[in-house]
Amino acid sequence: MIRAIVTGGAGFIGSALVRSLTEAGDHEVLTVDALTYAGNLESLDPVQHRPNHRFIRADITDVAAMQAVFAEFRPHVVYHLAAESHVDRSIDGPKAFIDTNVTGTFVLLAEALRYYRSLTPAERDGFRFLHVSTDEVFGSLGPEGAFTEDTPYDPSSPYSASKAASDHLARAWHRTYGLPVLVSNCSNNYGPYQFPEKLIPHMIVRALAGQSLPVYGTGANVRDWLHVDDHVRALHTIATRGRPGETYLISGRGEQRNLDVVHALCAALDAARPLGDGRSYASLITFVQDRPGHDFRYAIDASKLERELGWAPSVTFADGLRSTVHWYLEHERWWRRILSGDYRADRLGLVGAS
Repeated sequence: MIRAIVTGGAGFIGSALVRSLTEAGDHEVLTVDALTYAGNLESLDPVQHRPNHRFIRADITDVAAMQAVFAEFRPHVVYHLAAESHVDRSIDGPKAFIDTNVTGTFVLLAEALRYYRSLTPAERDGFRFLHVSTDEVFGSLGPEGAFTEDTPYDPSSPYSASKAASDHLARAWHRTYGLPVLVSNCSNNYGPYQFPEKLIPHMIVRALAGQSLPVYGTGANVRDWLHVDDHVRALHTIATRGRPGETYLISGRGEQRNLDVVHALCAALDAARPLGDGRSYASLITFVQDRPGHDFRYAIDASKLERELGWAPSVTFADGLRSTVHWYLEHERWWRRILSGDYRADRLGLVGAS
């Protein structure tokens, strides 16, 4: 059995990875999550009774807790996904992003190195630390071109700046200390179990409530969409076949304008759950003030990952969006429980830093 630690494993991408690894049957997985607002144990319901899964509630900034995790579980691979990840929240309160994304990554790397140095040479050969990051570290693209592994960093928000810092730390621990680190940068994820502050689920739950669908600016900003299941396959491929010290970019090759995404969502909802009065959900679309520092366009060239490791996306954006809409329609209990708590789908990212 391959022993894998997944930090942030109760989050959106992390829980998808945990479900995938445990289902395969050849992994024993320890999920580490602090269960902040976006961590949801119900996302791990499908694996809670699997004998090859364990959960520990712990913060990656807690040095003693991370020492204990490595000493007791003795992993072969670490998938590091724990992060504060919402741009608008980073505008309102950047400190949490520095604490988790920068300090937390430092603590995790330091404890991983301590553990790595305790291993035998044969065990060291098989150990991997995959640091999972975002394309937002590269800043904004114009109408043409795509990010590659050689694109200079140019983060625009406190969130992307904190992730850029963590990327640099991860690479430094490889170059300075020899820790077998790999880094991945992905495009925008979507799919089941995504916390409803992100664009796609946010629009779905607001539409079902008959609320306005707020689109930033003119809706012309472009994102490169990646289905979470394709992302999970890529992460496993990188962790098992990638070369330590390398960076791999992951893309679903699904560039869409934000406004087009919302219109496609409305069309899918029109077909699956019509309003009944002849209107389209698109009638709920409103345009609101753009957020500060809103990057215009993201696009990723994933040729390196496809060429060297043989991965390719398998879910088209059209198919993935339809299946995602149906998942949220069929799992209202999951997201309504979230909305009944602290999260209220309010607009964030308009106030000053604190």
